[in-house]
Amino acid sequence: MPTKRVAFLAAIVVACAIGLMRAGDLLVGWLWFSSVGYADVFRTSFAARAGLFVIAFVLSTAAIWLSGALALRVAGRATVPPAAPVQRLTRAAAPSSRQWLVGVAAGLAGLLAAAVQLGQWEVLLRFLYQVPFGEPDPVFGHDIGFYLFSLPFWLAVRNWLLLVLFLAAVLAAAVYWLHGDIDFDGRPPRVTPAAIAHASALLGLFLVLKTGSYFLDRYLLLYSDNGVVVGAGYTDLAVRLPVLWLLAGLAAAGAILCGLNLRQRRWRLPLGAVALLAGGWFVFAALAPSIFQRLHVKPSELALEAPYIARNLALTRQAYGLQQVAVTAFPVKDELDLAALEANRETIDNIRLWDWQPLAATYAQLQEIRTYYKFLDIDIDRYHLQGTYQQVTLSARELEPELLPANAQTWVNLHLLFTHGNGVVMSPVTRKTSEGLPVFYLQDIPPVATGGPPVREPRLYFGQGRERYAIVKGSTPEFDYPRGKDNVYASYDGADGVAVGSMARRSLFSWYYGDPNILLSDYVTAESRILLHRNIRDRARTLAPFLQLDHDPYIVVNEGRLFWIQDAYTTSTWFPYAQPQSSGGLNYIRNSVKIVVDAYNGTIDFHVSDTEDPILRTWRRVFPELFKPMAAMPADLRQHIRYPEDLFLVQAQLYRAYHMDSPEVFYNREDLWQFPRQHGALDEADARPRLVGTRDVPRMAPYYMIMKLPGESHAELVLMLPMVPNQRDNMIAWLAARCDGADYGKLVVFEFPKDKLVYGPFQIEARIQQNTEISQQISLWNQMGSRVIRGHLLVVPVDNSILYVSPLYLRAATGQLPELKRVIAAYGDRVVMEETLGAALAALFRDHEPAVPRRPVGVAPREQAPPDTPARQALAHYDRALERLKAGDWAGFGAEFDALGPLLEALSRAEDGR
Repeated sequence: MPTKRVAFLAAIVVACAIGLMRAGDLLVGWLWFSSVGYADVFRTSFAARAGLFVIAFVLSTAAIWLSGALALRVAGRATVPPAAPVQRLTRAAAPSSRQWLVGVAAGLAGLLAAAVQLGQWEVLLRFLYQVPFGEPDPVFGHDIGFYLFSLPFWLAVRNWLLLVLFLAAVLAAAVYWLHGDIDFDGRPPRVTPAAIAHASALLGLFLVLKTGSYFLDRYLLLYSDNGVVVGAGYTDLAVRLPVLWLLAGLAAAGAILCGLNLRQRRWRLPLGAVALLAGGWFVFAALAPSIFQRLHVKPSELALEAPYIARNLALTRQAYGLQQVAVTAFPVKDELDLAALEANRETIDNIRLWDWQPLAATYAQLQEIRTYYKFLDIDIDRYHLQGTYQQVTLSARELEPELLPANAQTWVNLHLLFTHGNGVVMSPVTRKTSEGLPVFYLQDIPPVATGGPPVREPRLYFGQGRERYAIVKGSTPEFDYPRGKDNVYASYDGADGVAVGSMARRSLFSWYYGDPNILLSDYVTAESRILLHRNIRDRARTLAPFLQLDHDPYIVVNEGRLFWIQDAYTTSTWFPYAQPQSSGGLNYIRNSVKIVVDAYNGTIDFHVSDTEDPILRTWRRVFPELFKPMAAMPADLRQHIRYPEDLFLVQAQLYRAYHMDSPEVFYNREDLWQFPRQHGALDEADARPRLVGTRDVPRMAPYYMIMKLPGESHAELVLMLPMVPNQRDNMIAWLAARCDGADYGKLVVFEFPKDKLVYGPFQIEARIQQNTEISQQISLWNQMGSRVIRGHLLVVPVDNSILYVSPLYLRAATGQLPELKRVIAAYGDRVVMEETLGAALAALFRDHEPAVPRRPVGVAPREQAPPDTPARQALAHYDRALERLKAGDWAGFGAEFDALGPLLEALSRAEDGR
């Protein structure tokens, strides 16, 4: 009796310790969710978790205890003397002690089963609040929503029941063994009839579950992959589907045999049931489909699988949003000249010359100001500045306390003093100074705007830095920014934070973080607040763990404040007939949510960008208070949303094969595309060029660009990627996602004529390396102690032509400050390298100038032409236009080019008169 009491008290102590830890986590979570205005989200998710755990625990414990109690009731009738000491102790124990031990074991097993199921709370909520997809699957006719919401739930229930049955069998077997009903030491091993009957009952229940499992397995055929078809193919529906019905019948028959054995209590019927099912599975599920596939399907595979390939094509496009891709012909023409460049000035003015790797190093050297500041990322965005639509790069200056000197990394500095970053830097993607450095629109601390948008609240309490709590409104002021030899201090007056002034709150957070300083420090006052989840990804993930986040949140300057925009996706692995991605097996993705975080106040809003997505519609039913319509986002901020790169990359990967409409072409992979190889660019870790033909040759990544799409009247931001044929380097198409206004989210692919050669990036890179002037200059720089960094090659569509541009940077061998020194441009068979983009384009199109003859018919040579003739004036305007172009003065170039028009018309009329 004392032993039982001690064990009981120990169990209570352990349970209380675990309960306190969980209670602390729950209370902190409740306080934080309430502080950001999402208490209802916490209540719903907590109720789902707690309800699922309690139900799973009660049912699991009851089922396991029932099995153990039945075993305890009929066990112990064997006459075999106990062999092991534990068996002797068991038989010597009082019946009440045995029952108590069985109850404890059942409770522990029930906790295990419930803990395993706790992670299925999202599956439960999706099942309870599901909405229909609106389209049936092509095999069983169920709404696709059944596969997204119901099938995962029933499979989770099946797995839980199998786990409970296994634990019940383990407990029953332990009871029988302890009482001597199972004797493995005998020759032969001995099992009493009571244990056999119990085993028969459990085996019968297992076979009943297998019957239901085979019924569910029919739907899993829609996710099979035979190497030709993803989804149910010819063999799946002709052989495997009937076999599953047969196996379900065999399992049901086996369950009946096990039920009959409750009276006979011998091994013959249970073993017969197992043999019947195992033999049926081996013959009909393992051998028959393989033989059928090899002898019947393979000889006529294309003809038999074509209808199922068509299903895979259609449903994969639907799962990834590829059905909306608009296909447009791009008739490549060699008609690009200076006049065409002038007509596409918005495109030319926004060709990106600053790659993020060298730009990050330049920002760090010029604008980090102090060692504890860090630019963690380079973002691409666009703004209306100085009357033009410009693409710019931005980076937030975040504070990283780990970069403080080791002796300065005190608790006060890390959590109370150094609490926030300060400001952003912004520069145009094309311009540079005479020294080859970026031109800054925003710079310094506090931010100074020189052509960029003003920043009135530059402090960043929330960003991409490492997660760390901060205590604000303490008795010591916070470090704001350095000013000369002095520092400027400030106090947080934003809306975020959990009150931590009371002794109870300080004790709670001290327990939660395992940090006694929160409780003991005199710097924490009655007005103090603690800021949690300051990393914006962690913040979004804590509120909505069911959303998958894009890898690249980006900073936005809007009305003098700083905001983060984070793209979020709804995903699934349960879309039938859809080709899964290699990462995680996902086969459905939608960019359904745009998350906006105020970098100062910490407010976070989830805006719905895809109202038709059934998964998001389901989550909106679960958490109606979490999501807001897109119209609720401020209009100025809405102008900065962009098509997310992660989604575009997934879609582009799939579109390489799934642009093919014909099952026959898809089967033969006749028109498979690939991302272009690009061997001249340098990565961040290693500045050496990657060797041509080696496995580490990189593929071109998507990039943002402001350009005027063919057939459109104005320039817009697009995310684009060229495509080449598989195992070829010539370009065959380019894919673009539109980012602006009403056209946001539209995908378009521009296909080149298949009978015309269009150089791809890898081929242009080869031509650049073969250019003797360029290679000699690069070799000379390298010999002079400079390190040459080749930038990424950009493909720039202009009207119906393709222009190629690549920057070149120089960096001292021991330095960390890359400078933009040259621009390489290519068009057709020509490759040039000049100091500026304007000069490179002028040199590139020197032989493609407008039809202005150097010596017009009827006019004397240039040096003898009278000064006031139209020909002389035209040549003067033309020369000045070239000078403006080389200097990058597009406004001056346009004015000179406009003045050229009337003179050319006058010359044309004069020629016609002759």
